Amino acid sequence: MVHAVLARVRTYFWLKFAGTAGGIAVFFWAYFWVMRHPLAPVTVMPTIWLDGAIGFHAWSFPLYASLWVYISVGTALARDLRELGAFGVVSLGMSLAGLAVFLVAPTRVPASAIDWSLYPSLQFLKTVDVAGNACPSLHAAFCVFTALVLHRQLRTIGAPAGWRMANALWCLGILFSTVATGQHVVLDAVAGAALGAAAAVPYLRYVRYVRSEAARL
Repeated sequence: MVHAVLARVRTYFWLKFAGTAGGIAVFFWAYFWVMRHPLAPVTVMPTIWLDGAIGFHAWSFPLYASLWVYISVGTALARDLRELGAFGVVSLGMSLAGLAVFLVAPTRVPASAIDWSLYPSLQFLKTVDVAGNACPSLHAAFCVFTALVLHRQLRTIGAPAGWRMANALWCLGILFSTVATGQHVVLDAVAGAALGAAAAVPYLRYVRYVRSEAARL
């Protein structure tokens, strides 16, 4: 099974690396441009009881930042160019959908009484992100989309149940961190998770279709 994982990682390695790095760079450029050029007044997102139950946890920042590693695992395990291309196309569509919402219906999280100077990493994040582009949380969207893609990939290469459980726990940890870092409220994360799950549907259907066609040949 380890050999199967390494074989997938080595397949088109540099293309996967360049595509993922380039895609993330372009996404951030578009994300910050949209955040600074909204077409409507910015609305403050409401909180619910679960926001208070989760609270703020500075230790969750590494989990939040690990999303970009998580996405890279999803692209690294793509079986061939068709799976890799589908991952990119669906990711682009998900990004455009979220950015369109940010442009015409911009939102931000409520102001916090937390002294961010006590948490340098989070203070930097707040400085560059200003807690804008809140709903839907694209952090949550990419997390859920990647989790569903990885679940299928791990199952097809015969990964043990523990690996699939680790994938689910990593996804849940990132979702938790979107709220625990103060970057999003629960409703942002729920909306983002729904977007990610919806985006995974055409990807998974396409991959199943490609595999079934290959099996018939």
